[in-house]
Amino acid sequence: MQLNFHPDNASSAELISVSVVVYRPDRQLLERTLSTLDVALDRLRITDHVVSAPLYLVNNGRNERMDWSELVGEARLMTTVIEGQGNVGYGRGHNLAIEHTSSRYHLILNPDIELGGDALSHALTFMEAHPEVGLLSPLILEEDGDQQFLCRRYPTVFDLFARGFLPSRLRAPFKSRLARYEMRDVIDDKNVVWDPPIVSGCFMLFRTEVLKKLGGFDPRYFLYFEDYDLSLRTHKIARVAYVPSVRVLHHGGGAARKGSTHIRLFVTSAVKFFNRFGWKWI
Repeated sequence: MQLNFHPDNASSAELISVSVVVYRPDRQLLERTLSTLDVALDRLRITDHVVSAPLYLVNNGRNERMDWSELVGEARLMTTVIEGQGNVGYGRGHNLAIEHTSSRYHLILNPDIELGGDALSHALTFMEAHPEVGLLSPLILEEDGDQQFLCRRYPTVFDLFARGFLPSRLRAPFKSRLARYEMRDVIDDKNVVWDPPIVSGCFMLFRTEVLKKLGGFDPRYFLYFEDYDLSLRTHKIARVAYVPSVRVLHHGGGAARKGSTHIRLFVTSAVKFFNRFGWKWI
C-alpha cells in the first residue's frame, strides 16, 4: 500500500520515529520486532520515497552494554542507542527517547511485538484522515491467532485482582464482569472504537505534539500502569481510537506469571494509579 502524504515541507525522516525500551531482552523476540518494523516501514512510502525512521533503542540493563549492529543494520532504521542510565523503568526509558523526537508521529513499541506488514500504512492513513486523533491503538493478537482484549474501561481493585491473580477456575463466576472491563462488548476485529478509556502500552502510536504536550509517561511509575495513566491523560487533549485494520502480534504475559518481583511492582504501581485517579473497589 502506497501513501501519498503531503506534509508541510517535512522530509520522510520526520514522519515517524520509534522507541523501544529493553531490559535483558529476548534476542530472538527483539529481532522479530525490528525485522517486522523494517518491513512495515518498507511498505510505508511518501510519493515513492522509502521512509526512514529514527529508532531509539533504550537499554535499561545495568552496566550491560550491547552490540546492536546485527539487529539494526537496515537503512530504514536510523538507530540511536541510549544506554548507561541503568534500569530507570519503562516509562522513564521511553521519555529519554521522546525528548529527542521531532517527528510528526511517534510509536511506543514493546520488544515483544511483531507488526503486520501494513500496520504502519493503515495506522498513518487513519491518523492523517482524523486529525483529532492523538493516540491510536491496534488490534492485538496472540501467538495462536486469538485476539487480546487490551483496551480497558476504568478498573476496580477487584477487577485487577480477579483478572491478574485468580486461577481460571476461580475467575469463571466473574466472566461477564471481566469481559465488560476488557470492553469485549464493543471491541472486535472489524470496527473502529472511539475513545476507549485505556489502551495498552505495548503499541501506542501518538501524534508527537500530543505526546510532548503530555510530557510523555509519568516517571513515578517504574513498571505497570504507566500506560493506564498516559491513556487517561490523553483524553483531556485529544481523541483516542482503536483501529483493527492495524494488526500486531504480542508475545507478552501477565505480571502474576513473572514472579514475586513483578507482583510487587504491579501492586505498587496500582496504588499510585488509584491515588491519582480515584479508588474504585468493587
